[in-house]
Amino acid sequence: MARVLVLGAGFGGIAAATALRANLNPDDDVVLVDRADDFAMGLRKTWAILGISPIAYGTRSLASLSQRGIHIVRGTVESIDAAQRSAVIDGDPYEADALVIALGATQATDAVPGLAEHGHNAWDRHHVEQIHAVVDEFRGGRVAVGIFGVPYPCPPAPYELALLLADRLDARGIESEVTVFGPAPITLPILGAAGCALLDERLEERAIAYLGGRVATAVSAGAVQFADGDRLAFDLLLAVPPYRCPSVLVESGLAPAGGWVQVDRFTLETAHADVYAIGDACCFTAVLRNYDLGGGLVWESRFAIGDITTGNRVAVSGPDIYVVGTEGLNATILDFFVRKYDRTGTALWTHTFGDPSRADWGEGVAATESAVS
Repeated sequence: MARVLVLGAGFGGIAAATALRANLNPDDDVVLVDRADDFAMGLRKTWAILGISPIAYGTRSLASLSQRGIHIVRGTVESIDAAQRSAVIDGDPYEADALVIALGATQATDAVPGLAEHGHNAWDRHHVEQIHAVVDEFRGGRVAVGIFGVPYPCPPAPYELALLLADRLDARGIESEVTVFGPAPITLPILGAAGCALLDERLEERAIAYLGGRVATAVSAGAVQFADGDRLAFDLLLAVPPYRCPSVLVESGLAPAGGWVQVDRFTLETAHADVYAIGDACCFTAVLRNYDLGGGLVWESRFAIGDITTGNRVAVSGPDIYVVGTEGLNATILDFFVRKYDRTGTALWTHTFGDPSRADWGEGVAATESAVS
C-alpha cells in the first residue's frame, strides 16, 4: 500500500487529493492535511463584504471528503523533510511515498507599517463580516482599494471589488471616490496593454482611477505613503496584503528565503524526487540539461529569475550555450531574458528586457561567434 500526503486543503490540495483518490489503487492511502476544518470559496469574500451573500454559502466541511475515501487530518504542518517525504503535524510524524505541497501563501500584513491598524484586510475570510459592517456604515468620501504587493491570489479581484463597491455606494446614494493602486504599471500586465483595455474601460466608466507603479511603504491614519514620496488620502482603505511563502517551506529548505518553492513547469515536481508543489507557494523554474551522445546526463541547471521562469529556446555557438525565455511576477509583470552558459553548465550572465506596459515573451534565439539575438 502506498501513501500520498497532501499538505493544504485549498483549491489545489482538494483537487489533487480528489484526482489521486480517483486514479490510485483503492488500497492506497490519500491523506489531506489542513489546519482548518472547512473550505471556503475565496471569490465569495467580495460578495460578503458588500452584503450580496454570506461567505457561509460557499463553505463546505472537509470531513465530507472522507466519503470519497480521502483521509482527513486536521492540524498544523510544523516541519517537512522533503528528502524523506515526511512531515510533522501537531507533533505527530507522517511518512509517505509522495508529498504534494499545497500550503498556499501566507499573508504578511505586518510587512507594511500601519496597514493592520489603519486598513481593512479584504483578503482575510475571517474578517469579511467585520468589514461588511464598516462598509455598511460608510457615509461617503475617498475609498482606496490597495494592492500592497505582488504576487497575490486572484489578480482581477481588486478591480471586481472596486467596481461592485462603486455600484453599491451609488445605489445607496452615497457620494464616493474610488481609487485602486498597486505596484504593477498597468492593471493586469499579463494581458498586455491591449488586453487591459476592456477592464480599463470599465473602470473609467465608473470613474475609478488606477494608480500604477505605486509601492506602498507605510499607512497612517487617513493616508498611504508610497516609495516615490507620494501620498494617497483615504477615508476607507480595503487592502490586499503582501504575501510570502509559508515559513515552514523556507525552514525545510524547499523555498529560499524571500522566494517560493521552485518546480518544473511541466510536472510540478520540486528538486526532490516524488515531492511536488502546486498553487500559490510555488514558482516555475527553467531546467537546462546537457546529455552525452549516449543519452547520459552530463549536467543539469535549474534556475528561477522571477516567480515564473520558462526556458523556451536554446542556441549553441562553439563553446557557448544561450537560453531565451520569459520571467516575471505571477500574473503581473512579464519580461524576457537571455542567459549564457559555458559547456560545463556554469551560468555566465543573464540579461532581462521588456516594456512595463505589456507582457513580453522570449520565443527565439540565434547565436554566432560574435553576437546573440
